Amino acid sequence: MTTKPHRIQMHPADNVAIVANDGGLGPGARFDDGLVVRDRVPQGHKVALVDIPESGVVRRYDVPIGYAVKAIPAGSWVHERLLRMPAARELDDLPVATRKLAPAEPIEGYTFEGYRNADGSVGTRNLLAITQTVQCVAGVARIAAERIRAELLPNYPNVDGVLALEHGYGCGVAIDAPDAVIPIRTLRNIATNPNFGGEVMVLSLGCEKLQPERLLPPGSIPLSAEAGALDVVRFQDEQHQGFMDIVNAVVQQAIPHLERLNKRRRETVPASELVVGVQCGGSDAFSGVTANPAVGYCTDLLVRAGATVMFSETTEVRDAVEQLTSRAVDADVAGQITREMAWYDEYLKQGSVDRSANTTPGNKAGGLSNIVEKAMGSIIKSGSSPISGVLRPGEKLDGKRGLIYAATPASDFICGTLQMAAGMNLHVFTTGRGTPYGLAEVPVIKVGTRTELAKRWHDLIDVNAGTIADGEATVADVGWQLFRLMLEVASGRQQTWAERWKLHNALVLFNPAPVT
Repeated sequence: MTTKPHRIQMHPADNVAIVANDGGLGPGARFDDGLVVRDRVPQGHKVALVDIPESGVVRRYDVPIGYAVKAIPAGSWVHERLLRMPAARELDDLPVATRKLAPAEPIEGYTFEGYRNADGSVGTRNLLAITQTVQCVAGVARIAAERIRAELLPNYPNVDGVLALEHGYGCGVAIDAPDAVIPIRTLRNIATNPNFGGEVMVLSLGCEKLQPERLLPPGSIPLSAEAGALDVVRFQDEQHQGFMDIVNAVVQQAIPHLERLNKRRRETVPASELVVGVQCGGSDAFSGVTANPAVGYCTDLLVRAGATVMFSETTEVRDAVEQLTSRAVDADVAGQITREMAWYDEYLKQGSVDRSANTTPGNKAGGLSNIVEKAMGSIIKSGSSPISGVLRPGEKLDGKRGLIYAATPASDFICGTLQMAAGMNLHVFTTGRGTPYGLAEVPVIKVGTRTELAKRWHDLIDVNAGTIADGEATVADVGWQLFRLMLEVASGRQQTWAERWKLHNALVLFNPAPVT
């Protein structure tokens, strides 16, 4: 990065730009056009390009991100305390499927080596996942999984790993409340993620509210002829004599699952079999300049290749809702988008908070003044393709393809968990502040927004999108780099840093129903 004063303006109509220099700029720094910096402006933070009067619009991405609470002279640092946030866009009279895009030219010939499943889905990994009905069994499941990895896995070289799907649900909850359907269907659908090869192994305590038959009722999931009935180990059954006997039972019942998984082999499949979840966390002002635009470019490439891409984070797209409804393929999809926004508005209202609660101290330290500015940078991950479908929290894709809006909270861990339930087999995660986020169940490719972060976290960041801000690469360059890396990771030819270090965050369920 050059030491010469450098700023990035997203749209010609913007009256602010972000400072790109490492370490920011101090008073007296002069840009090429003669603009002089009046205050110390940290990297990623906004500098006023013109005098902005009191109550004047502060514009970035050609969108009002706030109104000046007092006059802001040109060259000043424009930060959150100087802005009054705009009200959220109402959900009536939205544009509906008005953005008619010419069909993008398909791209063909791209493939990866994946595991084809009996239900038609394709996995990028071959994992034994041990499903649980309740948090009470998590400790036993963890110990059993360690035993399986140490004692059995060496005998099954084609199995990539063994996972205990720990979560905090299953009892002490209002399980008949209407919104309890969300965590229950999330757990049900996670059990059949493509990376688990159709093998379903369930651990139950016995007295919990979420009984195995309720979690996985007959017909709710496909079971192979070899598997037969649902495989359940219920700890409170009388045949189990002591703790180690329970652990031994889990270990022994894993053997037939491992044997079936071990018979699987990778085969060449088209790139259209990728199901990619895109997400951002630890965002900064560069997220919407480098990493997210590159992911958006890659999203368009994936859709052109026939793949499925999910973008999410309801509070981080709420302020761009008109961009979503206008890109919907039809009125039905636009209506589903509006339905999810309205549901979440009401959910936040019940908690006596609003969308502004989303923005974190780290986001603000990285230059994002409020949720409006954050939303404009976040939505770019979705690219420019038409939105062909919508998922409610915890729902499965079930044949939906193309660009999908999967409604989730913006929490990194909950969003990842819900995208996994939807059926993703590969995850892309952008970050500006830095995060070691990873999932045991799905490979996570992390994209850094700044070269400084990519160098400092050289063994955590997989793709450096900071080269875009440095002028060394274009958005298209990094988009193609990410696309090709996805095929390598999906094929198992390359591991992400999170995989190498085994950096795995826990599953976190979205449970809007009461806890009793």
